[in-house]
Order: sequence, then C-alpha cells, then structure tokens
Amino acid sequence: INKGDAVNILLQNNLSEHTNIHWHGLKIPALMDGHPDQLANAGGTFRYLFTVNQRAGLSWYHPHPHEITGKQVFQGLAGLFIINDAEEAALNLPSGQYEIPLVIQDKRITNAGITYNPSMEEVMAGFMGESIVVNAVYSPYTEVATRYYRLRILNGSNARVYNLAFSNNADMIIIGNDGGLLKNPVTVKEILIAPGERLDVLVTFNAVSVGSEIYLTSKEFGNGGDAQGKQSFRIMKFKVTSAATDTFIVPSNLSAISTIAASSAVKTRTFEISNAMEHHGYPMNDGMQMRHRINGKLFDTGRIDENVSANTNEIWVFDNSNGDEPHPMHLHGVFFRVLDRTGGRGNLIASESGWKDTVLVMPGERVRVIIPFESNTGKFVFHCHNLEHEDDGLMLQYQLS
Repeated sequence: INKGDAVNILLQNNLSEHTNIHWHGLKIPALMDGHPDQLANAGGTFRYLFTVNQRAGLSWYHPHPHEITGKQVFQGLAGLFIINDAEEAALNLPSGQYEIPLVIQDKRITNAGITYNPSMEEVMAGFMGESIVVNAVYSPYTEVATRYYRLRILNGSNARVYNLAFSNNADMIIIGNDGGLLKNPVTVKEILIAPGERLDVLVTFNAVSVGSEIYLTSKEFGNGGDAQGKQSFRIMKFKVTSAATDTFIVPSNLSAISTIAASSAVKTRTFEISNAMEHHGYPMNDGMQMRHRINGKLFDTGRIDENVSANTNEIWVFDNSNGDEPHPMHLHGVFFRVLDRTGGRGNLIASESGWKDTVLVMPGERVRVIIPFESNTGKFVFHCHNLEHEDDGLMLQYQLS
C-alpha cells in the first residue's frame, strides 16, 4: 500500500466462530480498527474502508475477538501490511528480491494440524510452540548473494520473545521499527523482539564466502521470567550461493523525527500490571485461579477505563515492578515514543527510538511512554500482546473525545 491509498477490503468469515481484523500499527477510524466489539459472525462479512495517511512502515493484521484471539492467531490468521512512501523510496534501500519479509512464529504441529489447548500454567506464561516457522515454513532457508539485504521482521508469535542474532556474529543495522524508519541507523549484534513488535534491519553477506551457511538465531536472555530466554535455537538459514558487486551505502540519516517534550504532557496515567486470585475460570486444585489484570481490573467491553482528550499529549506508565512475566504492551489507534525504563534492564534498547505501538515491559520494569493523541476519536483498547494474557483479561479501553 502507498501512503494516501484508499483501502477497501471485504472480510468473509468462513469460520464456525466470530472473528474480525485488527490493523496493527494503522491510524484509522475506531470503527475500522478491529475492536473486539466489531465482529463478523460465523458465515458473515465485514467491509473495511479507510485511507492510509501515515508514513511508510511494516504493519500487520490479525483477529481480535476477545478470548479467542490467541487461538485464531496461533492457528494461522495473521498477515503483513506494508506501507510505502516517497521519503523511504528516496533512500534507495535494498528492494525486490533483496527485501525479505520474515514473519517469525512458534507452533505446535501434530498430525491433526496446529493444536491450541493452553493449560492454566500456559495462560499465565503464554502458549509457546516447539516448532519455529518463518512465513509459515518449517526449517526455512533462502539463498543470498554477497551483498546487502533488507529484512522486514515481525514477531507474530502469541507469547515468545526472541533475542535475534546471526550465527557468524554479523552486524544487524536497525533502520526501523513498529512505526517506520528511525532517525538514524543503529548497529547491534543482538536485539530483543517481543510479540507484536517489528524490526527493519539491514544485513550484509559481503564478507561471507560463497558456499557458506549463516543462521538467524535466537540467543538466550535474562530477566524473562521462568518460561522465556532459557534456550538458544535456530530460526532460519541463509545460504550464500553467489558473489555480487554491491554499491549500496547505508544512509547516515533516515528520517526526520521530532521529539516530544515530556513537559508537554497534560496528564500522566499509571497502569500496574499484576496477577490476582479468583474462584472461577481455569480450575486449580483449590478452585482458585490466577488472572492477569491492569490496575486490578479485567477487560469489560461495557466499561470505559480511561477518558482521553483529543489533540493532547499524555504520559502513560506501564508498571511491571511486582510482576514475574514479560508484558509487551500495545496501544490501538496511536503511535508513541518511549521515554525511559527503570528497574530490570534499566534503559532503552536500540529499536525503541522512533515511533512505537508496542513496548516490552520485563519483570521488575517500569516503562514510560509519551503519546500524542490526535483527532482520531472513538473507543480503543490497549493490552498485553502476549495473546493468552490478553484473552485472559489483561486489556482495558480508552475513549478519545
């Protein structure tokens, strides 16, 4: 899609249950955003009509029906939505066969297909699979030449956080994230990417001899709770099969991104992410169950949790100080800037500059973001993008008016 294009998409629901589409990272009218209330019933349809009026970036889409989002995404309903514009085109980044979209997911694959049956413990930690697929392919590979490539990466997993790195310790040059291009490129050896987050990365194989095989891997990482970061594994293989002459030079400046002063915020809201016991839901031996909550509340579609004034800036604080699970927090309808992180890792990482729609809040961390709420009024949700957490109730609503 090009910036300025009008979009007209008909969702035909051939499932035996209701569904919808949330356009992740698009600033579009509330009634088109895929709120859990806006559903196509089994056998029904929903027509999405909107105009793309935002900068280039890698967005994506997936269903958002409350309590079955995790199931529908895990079993395959997700796709990429790539926006182009003149600013990005002027950079002459690697394109065509040298621009490779990568949707990274983990699945549980059996003879019966992709199974989704989380236990209570998996609702708490997130449902993770033992098979890593990229673009729905198991044990994937691609052939490359000795030149630069642009990798457009989505973590489309329900819950798994990846710590991306190359097996030959190659540089990854981050040029973009959820909201498009960064101001300047940043070079790293490894980078965390949580569910819902996107990365725009340049990598070159120019120093690799033809015939070599390089792997994109996920390395171990700390502070991810009991279930995350405990093992390293391969994600996909790059086979270097041909030599090439490459004249591409990484631009030193990518995009003009203005800062938003924290002092411009008219209000600060704090959201404590916690667990609490309940007497219903997934049963435990004693009849009690842990539930994920924000400020002690579970999602209720009939309740507006926050009222926000249009065309104002606010600071939102996601506080996981007392939590023991990672929470990638996602806001519908807006992009934001990450101000700072205290506790846990204690600072921002290379992919957290520029515009974001999802930010990872590890156990023990407190993250502040500043949000310019514009004139896109209506009812939106914000939630954890660990989809089991979201389905379990870790989601609230805000009304912009």
